[in-house]
Amino acid sequence: MKTVSDWIDSCSEEQLKTYHEWFNLTDSDGDGRITGNDATNFFALSKLSRSQLKQVWAIADAKRQGFLGFEEFVMAMQFVALAQTGYDINYDILKTEIIDKKNIKPPVMEGLDALVAKTKSLTINAQPDVFGSSQPRPSPSNSWATSKSVKKLPLNAVTSIIDGLKKLYVERLKPLEVTYQFNDFVSPLLTNSDFDAKPMVMLLGQYSTGKTTFIKHLLRCEYPGAHIGPEPTTDRFVVVMAGHDERSIPGNTVAVDAEMPFSGLTTFGGSFLSKFQCSQMPHPLLDEITFVDTPGVLSGEKQRTQRSYDFTGVISWFAAKCDLILLLFDPHKLDISDEFKRVIASLHGHDDKIRVVLNKADQIDTQQLMRVYGALMWSLGKVLNTPEVVRVYIGSFNDKPINEGFVGPLGQELFEKEQNDLLADLVDIPRKACDSRINEFVKRARSVKIHAHIISHLKKEMPAMMGKAKTQQRLVDNLEDEFRKVQREFHLPPGDFPNLEHFREVLSGYSIDKFEKLKPKMIQAVDDMLGYEIPELLKKFRNPYG
Repeated sequence: MKTVSDWIDSCSEEQLKTYHEWFNLTDSDGDGRITGNDATNFFALSKLSRSQLKQVWAIADAKRQGFLGFEEFVMAMQFVALAQTGYDINYDILKTEIIDKKNIKPPVMEGLDALVAKTKSLTINAQPDVFGSSQPRPSPSNSWATSKSVKKLPLNAVTSIIDGLKKLYVERLKPLEVTYQFNDFVSPLLTNSDFDAKPMVMLLGQYSTGKTTFIKHLLRCEYPGAHIGPEPTTDRFVVVMAGHDERSIPGNTVAVDAEMPFSGLTTFGGSFLSKFQCSQMPHPLLDEITFVDTPGVLSGEKQRTQRSYDFTGVISWFAAKCDLILLLFDPHKLDISDEFKRVIASLHGHDDKIRVVLNKADQIDTQQLMRVYGALMWSLGKVLNTPEVVRVYIGSFNDKPINEGFVGPLGQELFEKEQNDLLADLVDIPRKACDSRINEFVKRARSVKIHAHIISHLKKEMPAMMGKAKTQQRLVDNLEDEFRKVQREFHLPPGDFPNLEHFREVLSGYSIDKFEKLKPKMIQAVDDMLGYEIPELLKKFRNPYG
C-alpha cells in the first residue's frame, strides 16, 4: 500500500514549490493546517463534483483529524489531478501499482489567479493601523446548545479535533480530576504529549511466545536492545518508537521528557523505571505506530518470585494508552498462569482493544492445530469472562519460511490469510487514531464523573464532629454497599465503576473528611462537554463534503 511519503517523493521540486504556494494560500490561519472551511473555496476551483471531493478529502484525511497538513494536501492535490484525468477516486487507488506517480502533473485550478489577487487584497486591508492594532476578524457564528451554567468553548479557537480535546480537558475535565484526586485513585493527569502521541500497540504473553520476534518481523530488522532466546530475555518494558538515530534511552530519562507521553509512569517508582527503556530508530512503520514490548508473564515456580514493582498496574496504565493489545500464545504454552490471569484482568475496560495471536503454529500439524485452537478458546473463555468470542490470529510471525512439512499447503494458505488480516488490522490503526483518542477521552470523562460522585458521597456520610475514625473504617469495609448507593442515586452503569479492591486500598491512605463536597457546576460542565461540546467539535471538523 502506498503511504503519504510515497506520494510526496514522487513530486519534483517544481511541483512541491507550487504546492507550497497553494498550501500557504489556503491556510488562512497560517498554522500549517487546512481545515474543511479553508479548503472548500480552493478545492472548488478544480470543478470536480461534490462526491469526488468527498472521496478526495476522506482518503487524504485518512486519520480523520479534521485537517490536512502539507503532506496530506499534496496527496489530495494528486488525487484531484487523477480525478480530472478520469480516474475513479477510492481507497483501492492506494493499493494499485498501475499509476505512475512521477507523471502526475498539478491539477488545473480555474480562477486561481483571481483568488490570489483577492487574498493579497485582504492581507493588505488587514494591516495594523497607526496605533499598532488591527481590526479583529469577525468570529464564525456558533450555534452551541449548551446550558447557561457553562461558558461556551469558542470553536474558532481550535484548528483540529485533538486541539479541541486538549482545550476541553484543561477547561472542563482537569478541574474535576484535581478536586477529587482522580490522579491518585485511577490515572495521572494528562499532558499535551498524551494527546499528540502516535498510536501504540502493546504485546503481552508468557516468555518465548515470540513478542520481540513479532516486532522484529514487522520492522524487518532488530531494534536497539532487542534480545531473543528460548528463556526469559526481555526483562523490561521497552517502548520501540521513531527517532532520528538508533539509541536506547533509560527509563528515568524517558519519564521526565515532556515530549514523550510517559510521565505518568513515575508513579510506579524507581524500581519500575530501572526496568523501563525507550528504543528509538528511524523507520517508516514507527513513524505511524509505537510498539510496547513487555517482559514475559511468569508461570510455574517463576511466578512465585515477586517483582519489585506493580507489574499489573503498569500493564493497566499502558492498556489505557494503547490502541491495540496483542496477547501472544504458542502451541506449547497454552496454560494461563495466575500472573497471566491477573494481567488479563487488569485489561478490564479495554476488551475492544484485545486481539489474540496463536504464534509458532507451524510447529504442529493440522490435526494438532485444531485441538490446540479449541483448547486456547476454552481457556480464554474462562479468563476473559465474556460471551463474545475473541478474535484469534493463527500463524508463524517470524522471518523463517513456514514449515510445510507440518502444516501442508492448506495450512500455509490459512497462515497467509491470517497474517494478512492481522497486518490489515495494524495498518488500520493510524487511520483510527483520532477516533481512539475521542473514545478514550469520553471513557475517561465518564470515569471521572463516577469518581467524583463516589468521593463526594463518602464525604457526605462522614459525621460533623464525633466518631470520624469509626465511620471511615465502616465506609472502607462496606465500600461495595456504598458503590451500590451511588449507582442507584445517580443512575450510573455498574460496569463503569472502578476496581473495588484497588479503590479500597488507595482510600485507606486518605482522610475521607478532608474530601470535597459535590460541586454540581463542575459535574454540569462535564455533562455539557459530553452532550454538546464534543459533538459540535466533531461536527466542525468532519468531511466538509458529506
